[in-house]
Amino acid sequence: MSAKQSSLSAQKGMQEVDLTKLNLMQLTQFKNGLDTDIQFYQESLQNLKHAQTKFQDSGESLSRMKKENEGKTILVPLTGSMYVPGTLEDPEKVIVDVGTGYYVEKDITAAQDYFGRKVKFVTENMERVQAIGSEKAKIRDMVMDVMQEKLQAQFANMAPPAAGAAAKKS
Repeated sequence: MSAKQSSLSAQKGMQEVDLTKLNLMQLTQFKNGLDTDIQFYQESLQNLKHAQTKFQDSGESLSRMKKENEGKTILVPLTGSMYVPGTLEDPEKVIVDVGTGYYVEKDITAAQDYFGRKVKFVTENMERVQAIGSEKAKIRDMVMDVMQEKLQAQFANMAPPAAGAAAKKS
């Protein structure tokens, strides 16, 4: 892979672009688009990390559901920040929020399995998002390098007349 290419160029639906043939305005627009994409992937990664943590916490909280806690008073979450007192009636069964307002009663083993699958799924998605974000960052770096080369070339073209004019004045 050359310095001006990326592994994304080999994917279907992608168009390979020779960055050196773009002018500074086009490179700037391309870089700005990449910056937006990178920010989106970073936000997506943060959201996935938040979901992963919630699933892990839910799975770990199941370990406190023991037979000896039956009949004890516990705090039951109504929302993320509001809890009400309740009594633990059956520590072998839990209600699991499976999304979009649906709840399912599961035994502890099934609930742990569910949360384990969700953590694995979210982790795999995080790895994919992180890989795409890293690839976009590499492309952005390449665009920045080409922009810098073009700017240096422009300044180099402007510098000789100024140097020649200074020599004529002496």
